[in-house]
Amino acid sequence: MTFEQLGLKKEVLQGVKSAYYKEPTPIQEKAIPLILEGKDVIGQAQTGTGKTAAFVLPILHNLDPNKKDVQALILTPTRELALQIVEDVRHLGQHLDIGVISLHGGQDISRQINRLEGKKHIVVGTPGRINDHLNRGTVHFGRIRTLVLDEADKMLEMGFREEVEEILYRTAADKQVLLFSATMPEEVKKLAHRFMKQPPHVKIKGRQATAETTRQYYYLINQSEKWDALMQVVEEEKPFLCIIFANTRRRVDQLTARLQENGFEAEALHGDLSQRKRQRLMEQFRDVKFQYLVATDVAARGLDIEGVTHVINYDIPSDKESYIHRVGRTGRAGEEGVAISFVTPRQKVTFKRIEKGIKGKIEERWININKFI
Repeated sequence: MTFEQLGLKKEVLQGVKSAYYKEPTPIQEKAIPLILEGKDVIGQAQTGTGKTAAFVLPILHNLDPNKKDVQALILTPTRELALQIVEDVRHLGQHLDIGVISLHGGQDISRQINRLEGKKHIVVGTPGRINDHLNRGTVHFGRIRTLVLDEADKMLEMGFREEVEEILYRTAADKQVLLFSATMPEEVKKLAHRFMKQPPHVKIKGRQATAETTRQYYYLINQSEKWDALMQVVEEEKPFLCIIFANTRRRVDQLTARLQENGFEAEALHGDLSQRKRQRLMEQFRDVKFQYLVATDVAARGLDIEGVTHVINYDIPSDKESYIHRVGRTGRAGEEGVAISFVTPRQKVTFKRIEKGIKGKIEERWININKFI
């Protein structure tokens, strides 16, 4: 199937072409026609399957640029994901005269209020900040056509149930509700039952939790050998765009400085940076202004960059979910990717638990690090 066969209007198809999307992913192929019919839809798919475009494209198709009211509200659990979706909307909707705004914590609310006076067909935000604006009367959603709950499982897991329900009550009664989630725990099912009208459940199954197009392997090395291993891997793999994950802000800053000292184009991304700085870094990385993004897990969710060829876990995460979200930054939408992890002997049991959890084999490789000592 092609995007043209989905029945999207020409301005949206131009956006699809500009984004270099080749053909719909399974979640897009199954969900978009149902959404275009006006149905409430539950979409269940793992990260990296193209679910954002599965709801953004039909929203853009149905927008009336001549109306000033907010026509779609997209709720997300984190500000990083909110900002990423805004970028996706702008990219895919660049041939339409639309306005999109992000409302999230970590940003001065008075600035957001000033921006709300402008054009705002689509609002993307986190539940807490959206409720804050509703209580202040600085925004209303009485005429929205579509409300999206993205990563609903994560949203409820983070304790946003009451805020989400409040928003659902305070938006237009006659609206389309779209719920996207990687998993369907009981709490998410209850939410869908209460607020959605006989939604078809589109479920995309994968044989393993990480993309099959991503090659995964690890090196068993001592902590003191990691830097030399990184230099060896970079020389051999020659990444085009690479995200290097570390577990602490301090490690991220140290790695970034050392990479820069050795002539690599690298930048750091972690929670201590201002939101403006983080957003600018993501835009620059997307535009290939630098090749190496060194990040904490703040970047694991919501960072959707076309062309990330490699993910390197300089420090391994503590659990399966974090590993999946990190590795999901590469091998997206059918493209090939490489995920490499540095595992110390003491961490091997933890890493084997992660390997078992993702139901996929992670190859162990050997490395000669003497060259860089």
